[in-house]
Amino acid sequence: MAETDEDLERGGDPHWERDTIRHLAAASLAEQRRARRWGILFKSLVLLYLFAVLFAVLNVGPLVGGGRDAEGPHTALVEVEGMIAASSDANADRLVTGLRNAFESEGTRAVIVRINSPGGSPVQAGLVYDEIRRLRAQHPDTPVYAVATDLCASGGYYIAAAADRIYANRASMVGSIGVRFASFGFVGAMDKLGVTRRMITAGDNKAMLDPFLPQEREEVAHIERMVDAIHAQFIAAVREGRGERLAGADPELFSGLVWTGKQAVEKGLVDDLASASYVAREVVGAERIVDFTPRRDLLERFSERVGAALADTLRAAALTPAWR
Repeated sequence: MAETDEDLERGGDPHWERDTIRHLAAASLAEQRRARRWGILFKSLVLLYLFAVLFAVLNVGPLVGGGRDAEGPHTALVEVEGMIAASSDANADRLVTGLRNAFESEGTRAVIVRINSPGGSPVQAGLVYDEIRRLRAQHPDTPVYAVATDLCASGGYYIAAAADRIYANRASMVGSIGVRFASFGFVGAMDKLGVTRRMITAGDNKAMLDPFLPQEREEVAHIERMVDAIHAQFIAAVREGRGERLAGADPELFSGLVWTGKQAVEKGLVDDLASASYVAREVVGAERIVDFTPRRDLLERFSERVGAALADTLRAAALTPAWR
């Protein structure tokens, strides 16, 4: 390509336009890289800040879990929250660990078992009951008080009965001293749908109370005897724990009914109306409460909260009408 007079005037370089574009592109690319680095740094700082806030939310509160900050005189607290079951937070292993740590703490003046539970496994509740009785005998100078909040029913009351005294709010629901065994039956539905059940078992009663087969009277009688035996264990534990404080031979006492906290006082199921803070301050004389309930680690709680938030988001999205 022949040089023009204009090219000669610019120094004789016929490719100056291409070089200029190349330099501009390189400068733009460098600027984008700098912006990207700053963006990554900014996002990292924001992420660290959010993590710090999340850590504070999950770990800071009026009570410190796991028995930390237990120096000096204090009232120890162990929470029984939610369903009592091997797979739940209120399982015997976790509660027993908290109780042992609470009793063994040098500054513990008394132990409060605060209960908000509808009950659950009689095995798990029985294990906690037995451990409270054992620890009371081992530490006779450390009283145990059960405090019911919203609900102290069935297995929750089973645990409470092991305490020296039981307190509740006047509107708490207390009792449900009974045992239940529930299932479903789909025999009629299968007949209507034309579905037949195919099962091979070894053992005459291996398929006992199968929901897809008609009930057998002998099987039902066997389950009733088993439930009655567990109920008798429950009643014996309550009688052992409450003694003469129970309201005589009240036929409704062990019928599975629940009562308000005020009614429960009248029936001898509860000693008085009070909160955990009142018991610590006025009964124990050690106002500072230290929580000995073992808590799940941060990663577990973080995963649970993220999962719950994601479920809420998906549910909200599903319920939001889409306009097209």
